[in-house]
Amino acid sequence: MTVTNERRVLIHSDIDSLVGAVAARFITKVVDLLADSETVNIVLTGGTVGGATQRAIRDSPARNTVEWSRVHFWWGDERFVPAGDPDRNDVQAREALLDALPIPAENIHAFAASDQVAGIDEAAVAYAEELASAAPDGQQLPRFDIMFLGVGPDGHVASLFPDRDGYRNVDKTVIGVRDAPKPPPNRLSLTLPALNSADRIWMVLAGADKASALGLALAGATANEVPAAGVLGRKRTVFFVDEAAARDVPESLIASTY
Repeated sequence: MTVTNERRVLIHSDIDSLVGAVAARFITKVVDLLADSETVNIVLTGGTVGGATQRAIRDSPARNTVEWSRVHFWWGDERFVPAGDPDRNDVQAREALLDALPIPAENIHAFAASDQVAGIDEAAVAYAEELASAAPDGQQLPRFDIMFLGVGPDGHVASLFPDRDGYRNVDKTVIGVRDAPKPPPNRLSLTLPALNSADRIWMVLAGADKASALGLALAGATANEVPAAGVLGRKRTVFFVDEAAARDVPESLIASTY
């Protein structure tokens, strides 16, 4: 496999055109992937733009071109709160997208909730074991075909925050995060190596409050300073952004097409 270190930025005029374009691209790509593979693994993210993207996929007439029974859904991170809590990314994703699709229950791989396990460390181990059970022989992770990530105003991705040790963890695929700088404080997250195992990383973000973090991520900041700077897919890394978030993007990284 040819590995590149290339990141590209695709700019859309506003959030509606942004999520609509990403949804259309996603559906087309999943159809293509299923033509070559028996199953496809997608990693979802939470957040406002993540939810808007999921709703755009749900509302697209083209969604019926996908054989959803062959698609598996995972999450890059989760809030460690009780099952059914509206703060949970899986609850938001079910409402925005998954409940509207003909997906077998066993294809939806949610993190354990705080009322389902003894503690956050046990939840991290359980998700790592579930990932490993779906991985090729000898591997710890399934082949992630597309990983969606959001980027916080501070540059965090998943639940890897600036100036924390979590991004340095290379021995685990999943970690518990305590005392997160934004609520809720207890979270679960894939580690940076696990994120970077994905073939394609699609970071979707909008708004002027994301512009500084995006600019720093693309201009050589460290992963400690701006965790988004450390994210790199095995085949492709694309930032799908609106004009407001693109204020500080280097001109050389702006792409006209995917």
